[in-house]
Amino acid sequence: MPDVDPHSSSQPSGGSKSARSFLTTLSHGSAPFITTFVLIHLSAPVLANLGGSSLSSQVMLLGREYYQTSFGEKFLVLTPLVIHPVSSIAKRFLSPKPARRLQSVLSITGYAALISIPMHFLAHRYFPSDPSLPIYALGPAELDYEYVKYALHEWPWRGFFAYLALTAVVARHAAEGMGVIWNTWLRKRLGGWKGNQTTAGIMTAAIILPVASGLFVLSQEPRMVFTSTIPRFQAAFSKSLLYSLF
Repeated sequence: MPDVDPHSSSQPSGGSKSARSFLTTLSHGSAPFITTFVLIHLSAPVLANLGGSSLSSQVMLLGREYYQTSFGEKFLVLTPLVIHPVSSIAKRFLSPKPARRLQSVLSITGYAALISIPMHFLAHRYFPSDPSLPIYALGPAELDYEYVKYALHEWPWRGFFAYLALTAVVARHAAEGMGVIWNTWLRKRLGGWKGNQTTAGIMTAAIILPVASGLFVLSQEPRMVFTSTIPRFQAAFSKSLLYSLF
């Protein structure tokens, strides 16, 4: 039986309800931008199944035209990635106590993504270009899928788990959130979302499996990187706790 605070009303105030409505709009409105980025970003490892790291790198470079331009990275990727969790967490704090509990897959995967996405960003975007590296930083053109292959070769279990765990939590969060957004904005016009946990699981697996097989293909390829670049890869990864703890 849930705990009840005798000094608080079970009915939310009008201001609180308006604030939650606004935060819902922010949270749901930022989701399509994140989904677009994720689909573009994951297309590279998926296509490794067809053309290995060469094709993955080519697709990644095309994707950067969307998410690594001066405008795109700030406003189409990073801004939605900040707005989505901040608005969702703020809404949770404004909700009645029972709604704050971590009891749904959507909430659990959301918090897991809040931890894993920054770790991935630091290891693959920020640390490689950090001017404080002991040797000169890597430029964007040098960060292709050879960088990913290096992680899979040097830390095979850790690297594979890190990439796959990130994919899994993001995919499951998206699969769960899709139904929430649908029922919030489209139920009246198009009917309720028919999905359930089985549907969400199938959607998640449909994303995870081709990514996993693509990562396996990459891990089996020999390194195709200049010997002089390897210490720079090592220096970038060593700044990440995930790859430097042990």
